[in-house]
Amino acid sequence: MSVQHDPVQRADFDQFMVPNYSPAAFIPVRGEGSRVWDQTGRELLDFAGGIAVNVLGHAHPVLVKALTEQANALWHVSNVFTNEPALRLAKKLTDATFAERVFFCNSGAEANEAAFKLARRVAFDKFGEEKCEIIAAVNSFHGRTLFTVSVGGQPKYSDGFGPKIQGISHVPYNDLEALKAAVSDKTCAVVLEPIQGEGGVLPADLAYLQGARELCDKHNALLVFDEVQSGMGRSGSLFTYQHYGVTPDILSSAKSLGGGFPIGAMLTTTELAKHLAVGTHGTTYGGNPLACAVAEAVVDTINTPEVLEGVKTKHQQFKTALEKIGQQYAVFSEVRGLGLLIGCVLTDAWKGKAKVILDAAAQEGLMVLQAGPDVVRFAPSLVVTEAEINEGLARFERAVAKVTQA
Repeated sequence: MSVQHDPVQRADFDQFMVPNYSPAAFIPVRGEGSRVWDQTGRELLDFAGGIAVNVLGHAHPVLVKALTEQANALWHVSNVFTNEPALRLAKKLTDATFAERVFFCNSGAEANEAAFKLARRVAFDKFGEEKCEIIAAVNSFHGRTLFTVSVGGQPKYSDGFGPKIQGISHVPYNDLEALKAAVSDKTCAVVLEPIQGEGGVLPADLAYLQGARELCDKHNALLVFDEVQSGMGRSGSLFTYQHYGVTPDILSSAKSLGGGFPIGAMLTTTELAKHLAVGTHGTTYGGNPLACAVAEAVVDTINTPEVLEGVKTKHQQFKTALEKIGQQYAVFSEVRGLGLLIGCVLTDAWKGKAKVILDAAAQEGLMVLQAGPDVVRFAPSLVVTEAEINEGLARFERAVAKVTQA
């Protein structure tokens, strides 16, 4: 028997919600696979993926089954106790990566908060309080807590909240010489996204990540990879560090890890993990059975050669079609990214108009994203079909045609 709810409409957002978001004019109410339906029954194809979260689309039967079974068993016990789904998930993540230890939390910001606190604690314990400086990239994004937003290299998000956390500096992304000039023996961590997500879907150069690894080794600093957006198969490897062959000391994961259920994880080594001894860090909900049961099902489903190879094939399908659209309508100067995290960089004539294209796509029944005002971003489900890609990009082309001919 379904529960009867009071009717709601988009205007209720403006009446009851804090106005820090500006959501679309329609309200999605149901999803299946790569399709979503709104309150009026209109169908849209979802190439936004809840901002690179819905890695297996909507209502994937394997995830629904995992959640339902766990919901009927145990929801929450806190970290005064451990639980079976958390232990199974931790083992699977360590088996599949460089890591030997996992800390579970609820979001990417929390995973990064734990990563940055661990980096500072390690340096404090081993070298003293002077070694506390964190170097991150301009235009990076690491979350919205005060610490993570300070490490993120976008002042528009960090300004206006009082004094900043000290000891954080920013250097241009993919500029190894700038990084060399910034790193010193006071550096405790270099924090990088292997693919800058919010900064415009910009993959790192291999030599840049290799150079960052060498600099960290030379100066006893830790290399932290933020794989909140690039991880969990999105690049065609389980984590993007594996694509590059450059191993970090600490890695953060979230978004696709839970396929839509909130969960984050910080992965690291035994040697580093021991610096977060009992009582040094914690979270009430982190590692809860519901989230971990779903995430375990996500890992089992996507960490297969078939799915990961499929991501690379689908990347090519997207890239070829988007480059063609870009040339035909003179809107994109470049199509970049890895796997199913793709950014279309707008030409000078269309700079600042990513939102216009996003809105036009929604009118044609396609959900896409932007990565800043100058890049249209695609982050569809990893199991989106070839036919759905063709259909969605046909809708996208109609949207671009309308915008450019207006």
